[in-house]
Amino acid sequence: MKQKKAYPLVLGALIAALYASLTYAASVLGLAYGPVQFRFSEALTVLAALTPAAIPGLTIGCFLGNLGSPYGMIDIVCGTLATLVAAVLSYATRNVKIKGISVLAPLFPIVSNAVIVGAEIAVYLPEGFTAYGFLINALWVGLGELVVCYAAGIPLLIAIEKTGLKKYFK
Repeated sequence: MKQKKAYPLVLGALIAALYASLTYAASVLGLAYGPVQFRFSEALTVLAALTPAAIPGLTIGCFLGNLGSPYGMIDIVCGTLATLVAAVLSYATRNVKIKGISVLAPLFPIVSNAVIVGAEIAVYLPEGFTAYGFLINALWVGLGELVVCYAAGIPLLIAIEKTGLKKYFK
């Protein structure tokens, strides 16, 4: 009985560790923070469509990954909030599928990060927050998310489905 209760906790911890590690790997390449970011870790956000354990896993992983952000506390709070919102919405729409794949799973990280992180970055512009600054930053953040979440996230979901690994995401 204890094994069944511990499994989601371990799965969430594994997702958190992977997310944080991949964020730091992207950081080494200068791709994790800022208006143009291609966080490899964001591909993992699709896992919320497979298991509720991914929600705290992704949230904690993002929190840990954002501890290295040059934007400091605002990125730790806002970035983590964006990931939490995205994970909850991805899980809520997990049954919207095309050919067995949760096609909406990558959409929410794109929108959530574009809006929340785009606004966060716009606050740091030399002229301060402006609608134009927000729009530009939201578009750049959203574009990076789009590339990673659809180019890597959807293939990840397909691989999990086709290899039979889905049974481990309960």
